[in-house]
Amino acid sequence: MRRIALSLSAGIWIAVVAVASAAHPPQAPYAWTLPRGFPAPPVPADNPMSEAKVELGRYLFYDTRLSGNGTQSCASCHVQALAFADGRAQGIGSTGQVHPRGSMSLVNVAYAGTLNWANPTMKRLEDQALVPMYGDHPIELGLDRSDNWLRAVEADPTYRRLFRDAFPAEEQAFTSANVTKALATFERSIVSARSSYDRYHFDREDAAVSDAAKRGEVLFHSRPLSCFTCHGGVHFSSAMGISAVMRMEFHNTGLYNLTGLLSYPATNTGVHDVTHNPADVGKFKAPTLRNIALTAPYMHDGSVATLEDAIDHYAAGGRTIASGALQGVGHDNPNKSPVIRGFAITAAQKADLVEFLRTLTDQALIQDPRFGNPWRR
Repeated sequence: MRRIALSLSAGIWIAVVAVASAAHPPQAPYAWTLPRGFPAPPVPADNPMSEAKVELGRYLFYDTRLSGNGTQSCASCHVQALAFADGRAQGIGSTGQVHPRGSMSLVNVAYAGTLNWANPTMKRLEDQALVPMYGDHPIELGLDRSDNWLRAVEADPTYRRLFRDAFPAEEQAFTSANVTKALATFERSIVSARSSYDRYHFDREDAAVSDAAKRGEVLFHSRPLSCFTCHGGVHFSSAMGISAVMRMEFHNTGLYNLTGLLSYPATNTGVHDVTHNPADVGKFKAPTLRNIALTAPYMHDGSVATLEDAIDHYAAGGRTIASGALQGVGHDNPNKSPVIRGFAITAAQKADLVEFLRTLTDQALIQDPRFGNPWRR
């Protein structure tokens, strides 16, 4: 018997579909814990949320058996204490290969219109999980495509229970497709909405943020700075949407301006890597600013060390590198987004802006046991 029910969650109506049978009773709908006014994320119909699948995904996320060297896991590059980034300028794979880009935070990734720094075609977490698992450009987890690693997972009694609970209707639940479904489900559950900013705006706790932070927020949304243009909305990113409205934007911020055919380093040309369109050189996704104080260094290649340095970059309308192989005046990059115009800012105003950005840190998220390592007892 197929049952369809409607429920109200976080101010929007969500359809909950359950399939009931004598052998496989319907799983309870997943309960999002969101503040009032914060939208529930969209979920693909072919991979509905369930508590059991989230829990399986958490175990897989932290399992070092899901790497070629047997010492790394998804959590190696996405550390809970660092808002699911890793604190490195550039990622390091299971073979020791240094990646051209840093690991993006997974916070609120369920709301992202596209995934990764600069791939407009990567839109599903289930598909994206295959990249670190099997990809070789660069090598990340470095798994063997023969899926021999899956046999070790299947032999674990803990996983026999978890896979049965997550996929109760499947006779053979131990498949790489189900691994990616569980990983994607866990990642969708990582929602950050409990920062002091959220308490101030959603819960009306006036004392949750300082006066300096309040001044900084005014600056953030002011026309001269226009930070909100690329980092707007509840997610502070132009590449993230709400509910079923997904967004996809990429920007060249004048980080480089090399001479020659390409204005960005050849190993890191942004969306151009995918489209090969010269107009896409240097275009990258604007990541969420939620928990930004925890995710330094900044930019796609970690070449900006601090929040203060990032503000200086935008105040100048692009970065100037005076000498060396990367020499150039980013302000003059021909592909630079027209919204990167530069602005004047005093030292006191910069301090206020940084104070505001720090209010986006969600201390509850980085300590929440629901997102922690289940193998660590």
